[in-house]
Amino acid sequence: MKPSLQFRLSQHLALTPQLQQSIRLLQLSTLELHQEVEQMLEQNPFLEPEEEFSPLETAATAEFERQRNERVSTEDSGADREGGTVEAETPALDTADLGTTERDDWENGTEREDFDGISETPSRNSSSGEDDDFDPLERNSIAISLQEHLRQQLNGTRLSEQDMAAVDILIESLNEDGYLADPLEEIAESLTPEDADEELRDEILSRLKCALGWLQNLEPVGVGAANLSECLVLQLRTLPVSEARQVAILICQHHLELLARRDMKKLAAATGAEESLIKEAQGLIVTLEPKPGRAFTRAEANIIVPDVIVQKSGRGWKVVLNPDVMPKLRINDLYAQALRSSRSPRGTAATESHTALSSRLQEARWFVKNIQQRFDTILRVSQAIVDRQKNFFTHGEIAMKPLVLREIADELGLHESTISRVTTAKYMNTPFGTFELKYFFGSSLNTEAGGNASSTAVRALIKQLVSAEDPKKPLSDSQLSSMLEEQGIQVARRTVAKYREALKIAPANLRKDL
Repeated sequence: MKPSLQFRLSQHLALTPQLQQSIRLLQLSTLELHQEVEQMLEQNPFLEPEEEFSPLETAATAEFERQRNERVSTEDSGADREGGTVEAETPALDTADLGTTERDDWENGTEREDFDGISETPSRNSSSGEDDDFDPLERNSIAISLQEHLRQQLNGTRLSEQDMAAVDILIESLNEDGYLADPLEEIAESLTPEDADEELRDEILSRLKCALGWLQNLEPVGVGAANLSECLVLQLRTLPVSEARQVAILICQHHLELLARRDMKKLAAATGAEESLIKEAQGLIVTLEPKPGRAFTRAEANIIVPDVIVQKSGRGWKVVLNPDVMPKLRINDLYAQALRSSRSPRGTAATESHTALSSRLQEARWFVKNIQQRFDTILRVSQAIVDRQKNFFTHGEIAMKPLVLREIADELGLHESTISRVTTAKYMNTPFGTFELKYFFGSSLNTEAGGNASSTAVRALIKQLVSAEDPKKPLSDSQLSSMLEEQGIQVARRTVAKYREALKIAPANLRKDL
């Protein structure tokens, strides 16, 4: 073969570091973005958080608070000297039995007892007499976990150190629902040394079984169960003795699948009980808690902070950014001015240092610009979605229109992949709740009139039909398909079944009222 030269023309996209950062920031969720900002603030000295108030305003506010506190303390001391009418009408509180810290907290008003006996902690601005600054997340953060609740109950027992340690190990093995995450045998195996004999293994397993008995006697009832059947049985055994309770225990131990299918005939044959007694037993089972640890789950873990908020504007709707999720950043002017005013130093090491600092300054500017561009893009996409789905914000999800990513991309002049990044893990607050931006996109279904219906609207219509059905004669998927066709929407039975499962609606035989 002879060597030869060939010319070839081709196009390729070269992503600059700035463009790569812009794309990466666009696809981050709010939580991931804040983590990225914190990391950048630690690494780049030219980047700093933008303070809400200037130093002069902060100093003036502090001076005002100091003078106000002095005035209030002077008035209080004057009132104490003028008379004891209030003291005569109100019995004095004996704080001799309180500890120093508790007594000080009581006198300073940091803790009080409400009328229902629930301790409350006033907000930081309680002196103003307003509760507008009360933070529900702060109240919830004070709530104890399931593990702490169980350990508090153990403090009143007389267990030995070994038994207490065994129960504590099981408490740590509980999942968030209150179930044991691992079997006792596996827990015992993890605690047993490799060179231990069989007698030591049996002793550890025996102590864990004893500890499990102590754990399952604590509140909430059902904690420490290995599965749903055991959890329900533990709760049933605390109820008054009756024939219905015995049947309910039998059903939970051996026939939960039949109960889930509501097969009364097979339940009657399996338990030997009459249908009326089985219904009574079912009533007891329905009152039980399948997840004992549910009450101790931190609610803020499920809270979604919206990126944008939809507001009524005249006859239409407008979108505004949520200021709580926007990082407030700025370039440190002092460092930037010092770098600009300094000339390029002589010497290899000094030149490299000056170049590195200049690169850091440019990086900080890019980061602030890309953050702003990220929120501008989210705002543009959100407004375009709202303009396309105006009926939703007036009538709800049943008025949703078909919408695909390409429509928004063509309207805004962006790539379809950019719209996909913007609508993933970004949330919009609407009059009907908070939804992910992807929620407003749905496939199209044909109608008899030749138009299109959104799959989201069809799911909402299925939910309405099921909620209005006769509990004794629930609608099957075929009947739902026929009812939708009567309204001009052509949906196959298997499509109805898919939408019903997406809505977490049970089949007709499981929805039937016994």
